[in-house]
Amino acid sequence: MVQTIRIEAEARGRSGKGAARATRREGLVPAVIYGAKQEATLIALDPRDVMKELQKGGWQGHLYEVAVKGDGGRTERALMREVQFHPVTDRPLHVDFQRLAAGQMIRVKVPVVFVNEDTCPGIKAGGVLNVVRRDIEVQADPDNVPGGL
Repeated sequence: MVQTIRIEAEARGRSGKGAARATRREGLVPAVIYGAKQEATLIALDPRDVMKELQKGGWQGHLYEVAVKGDGGRTERALMREVQFHPVTDRPLHVDFQRLAAGQMIRVKVPVVFVNEDTCPGIKAGGVLNVVRRDIEVQADPDNVPGGL
């Protein structure tokens, strides 16, 4: 089952380079929620929340509930698709979320989990597990994405 994570966000009024720079000067990360044949929603995120999610790992396979303050308290279900970083400081500059529509199939990366490595006779005898892929891309309903294969 996919993990759902709640993120608090503030609504932004303007788009463009100048508005994004003004948002960064306020100490926030500009972001956008797009998709599902709806108008794009411009938001601003706390950079600590973004970094916390990125450091956890597997952020591409998590489902996010983005609570937008200042826009009627609306909550959007979305996937974090892309994060852009500053080339020197590695701080997040911009985040893209993809909005999920009802009944829409999504493609997500799911981590591959190896079980019973410690009890495997081949590994006990000195063999080595050769891991070719650490994650795979699956297409599934957002509520039925496997947590790890």
